[in-house]
Amino acid sequence: MKKIFQRAATVLLGAAFVLSTTSANAQQDKSKRPSPPATVTQTVKGTTITIDYSRPSVKGRNVWEGNFAPYGKVWRTGANEATIFTVDKDVKVNGKTLPAGKYSLFTIPGEKEWTIIFNKTAEQWGAYKYDSTADQLRVTAKPKANAMTEQFTINITPKGVVELMWDKVKVPFTVK
Repeated sequence: MKKIFQRAATVLLGAAFVLSTTSANAQQDKSKRPSPPATVTQTVKGTTITIDYSRPSVKGRNVWEGNFAPYGKVWRTGANEATIFTVDKDVKVNGKTLPAGKYSLFTIPGEKEWTIIFNKTAEQWGAYKYDSTADQLRVTAKPKANAMTEQFTINITPKGVVELMWDKVKVPFTVK
């Protein structure tokens, strides 16, 4: 009987070790990912805009025709988890109202026009479970030719222009 309890205890300890190791791996250091994390913050007329995202690299690939950010399909606007867009006050994005809050930022790239999507489900992995019924706001923006940007970069100017830059494309939209 004593040996049965010892074996059971050993099995339980082993299971606890496996679970703790799995949990530790799930909470990995994001800075060690191939597409490292980044945060950009800017205060525009008293409103704080913060964007948390991951930065994939071009690495010689055609990102617009492959599986990365294909034209005509919803893209997570970065890598890994969906990009998070946070504003602490109501704002106008390209003239349309976006209430204060935390949103996932998706885009639909296009050669002549991009759709910028603010989705109410802020915390989600990629665009795998993207649900358009949770969209708070959609606006369009015109892509522009830009100098080569190897690693996806988001910039916010002091005047509230958000610039999505990757490959030879820059997509600006205004937040006021």
